Parts: sequence; C-alpha cells; structure tokens
Amino acid sequence: MNVLLKSAKIVDASQKDFHLAAYDILIKNGRISKIAKSISPEGSIRTVERDNLHVSLGWLDTSVCFGEPGFEERETLENGMNTAAKSGFTDIVLNPNTHPKPDTSSDIAYFVARSQHHLVNLHPMGCLTQNAEGMALAELFDMHNAGAVGFSDHKASLTNANLMKIALLYAQNFEGLVLSFANDKAITGKGVAHEGEVSTKLGLKGIPALSESLQISRDLFLLEYTGGKLHIPTISTKESVSLIAAAKKKGLDVSCSVAIHNLVFQDNRLMEFDSNTKSLPPLRSLSDSKALIKGVQNGTIDFVTSDHTPLDIEEKRVEFDHAAYGTIGLESAFGSLIPVFGLETTIALLTKGHDRFGIEKPEWKEGAMACMTLFDPDSSWTFDKDSIHSKSKNSMFVGHSMQGKVLGVIHNDKVKLWN
Repeated sequence: MNVLLKSAKIVDASQKDFHLAAYDILIKNGRISKIAKSISPEGSIRTVERDNLHVSLGWLDTSVCFGEPGFEERETLENGMNTAAKSGFTDIVLNPNTHPKPDTSSDIAYFVARSQHHLVNLHPMGCLTQNAEGMALAELFDMHNAGAVGFSDHKASLTNANLMKIALLYAQNFEGLVLSFANDKAITGKGVAHEGEVSTKLGLKGIPALSESLQISRDLFLLEYTGGKLHIPTISTKESVSLIAAAKKKGLDVSCSVAIHNLVFQDNRLMEFDSNTKSLPPLRSLSDSKALIKGVQNGTIDFVTSDHTPLDIEEKRVEFDHAAYGTIGLESAFGSLIPVFGLETTIALLTKGHDRFGIEKPEWKEGAMACMTLFDPDSSWTFDKDSIHSKSKNSMFVGHSMQGKVLGVIHNDKVKLWN
C-alpha cells in the first residue's frame, strides 16, 4: 500500500512539532516514509485529499462485545471489526461474553487467528474464572501466552473475595491485568435503573450507587493487600470517582474506564421507557455525569469506552423490566465525545490504553508501521438508524446530535476511506 495524505492536520498533543499543523504524509508499503510540509507524488501512488482533513494515531476501544461464536445473530467477528473500522478504531479489546466463554488458551488462539490480516486488530480478553462462574480461576497464564490482554468475567462481579485475592496474586507472576466489574449483586438485586427520583416516578426497581461503591471498596482493599494490576471497567458514580482517586493517591496500580453513554446521558432518558437506554451500570444522575466528566479531565478516569454491546431485537423489544442490558456505541463514539471534551482531549482519550493492556502503541516516526485514523472534526450531523453498521440496532444514541465524522483508517498495510 502506497498512499500520500495531502495537507492533513495532525492531532497529537504529545508531538509538539506536529500538533495541529498541516503536513503531507507519505506511506510506502504500509510504513511512514516521510512527513513534510510538502511532498510531491511520485510514480504509482494513491493521493488522499479532503476538505478539513485531520489525522491522528489509530484509536483504541478497551471494552467491545460482538457475538461470535455462539451469538452470531447479534454480531459476527467480521462485521464487528468492519464496524469498528468505519467508526475510526484500529484496535479493540474484545470482552469474553461469547458462547462458549473463552477460558482456555485455544479459545484465545481462535480470536487471534480470526483477526489476522484485518484492518482492525482484535485483542481478546479471557475469562477470569472457569466459564465466568466465579468458582475457580481459569487458565490465566496459558491464555496470557496465547494473546489474552486481560481477564474478566464480563459484567459479572466476583463475589468470592478470596478468589479475587488469589487472582491478583497469581497474575503478578506474568504482569497480568485483572478486571473487576463494580456491581455488588446482593445490593443490586432485581434493580433495572438508577435508584433515584426518576426510578421512583416510573415505578422501576432501583440500582443504588452503593452497589458500585461496595464492590470497588472491597477490591481496592484487596489490591492494597496483594499488589498487582487491577482495572475497573465502566464506573458510573461520583462515589466511585472519589474512591479510585484516593486509591491512586496511595500509589495503588489501579485504572478505570467510563462508558461514553454515562457521560452523555442521565437517567431522565428513561422517562421514554426506551429499552435501548437500559444499560449496566445504569444511566445515573446529572451530578454523577458531571463527576465522571471531571474525573476524565483530571485523569482519575483513565479511559473512555463505547462499551459496545449488540443485542437481538427480541432482547430489547420487551417490557423495560425484562429487556437485556446494553447499547451499541462504536458508531457514535467519536461524534458524541467532541461536544463534551473538545477535539484535543477527545483524540487523547481515543488513543489511550495501549500500555495498560499490553498493546503495541503506534508512532509517528519515519519507518514505523502506519496506524492512523482520518476524520473531519467540524462536521455536524444527527445519529440515525442509517448511521448504524452493526447487525444489531440497539443504540440509545439515535436522534442525538453529533460533531465530527470519521473519514477513513490506515492500518495493517491497508487504507479504507468512507467519506
């Protein structure tokens, strides 16, 4: 692949010489050959010119679900990776919620093999416990050697504190990353929405912020006792932000993420009884959203994620109480972040997370493999059903105003343009 980007404005605050300046970028055989103010095309080369063309290093999403194997009707690996690419992502961390659940090295090898030679790199997580049942540890070391970037019983908190302690201790032998979903199931019970004024008005069983705080508090105590590396995905409350900030101040090796929909929406969206707004953790209060945004801005929250969760229409077109939790979010990630954080912070957030998950980070230097996302940050539009590329259509962002459009992706010696 040989391609020349003309007058592309580079967005990368860590690169003082390039940041917010327009450059020509020459890519030969998939590698960055030259970055200069002006490069003349030579020979057989594809030239890319777009109005308001911006470019950054490729984007990473640290929490994505598909369906295959077992739930191909929700999403296949091929279409899922294509959707990620069209959304601007070059790398995704895949959650272990398939059937069967990936809890052996051969399961991880399957995902690694399926993503070979694709535009998008797929980085699988393995189950923390066998079949994600919370009874006994899975083959963590073997899965790590096969390519697992972390260990999680996706959306299922581990109730056995001693087993979590053992996991944190054991994973230190190979610097493995242990994930713990913050949800005390005994406190959550049969809750379906944030416990507050809205759930009371609607007669919905509440999920108190306490269910998240208790689980995080326990796991932080365990981390302080054992050492190791802990990641808490998709926190949703102001109390969680405070707990994690205090743990980081102590020097604990803990990271966390927040789902983009918990930054953008609050529980008043539930007034419509739209089952696509039902997620876990649930949409919380305005004060929670404000605290989460502040936590992202001050670095307490390390990553944002789409928490992309495709679901069959049969799992959503039912009464709110009985609907499954989850929303797709890859397609809406970029356009919903810029209105909240602005361009520079949005790109910084979308290009974070490689080190934490042991993923090779792309670089701007000449000779490095090209891994780039092309976009127009100023385009305004409304997210509708035609904006969805996923097989499943369960998005809570339909009708939401967006700013910024993905134009294409360059990665793995391939270039794809969509706009």
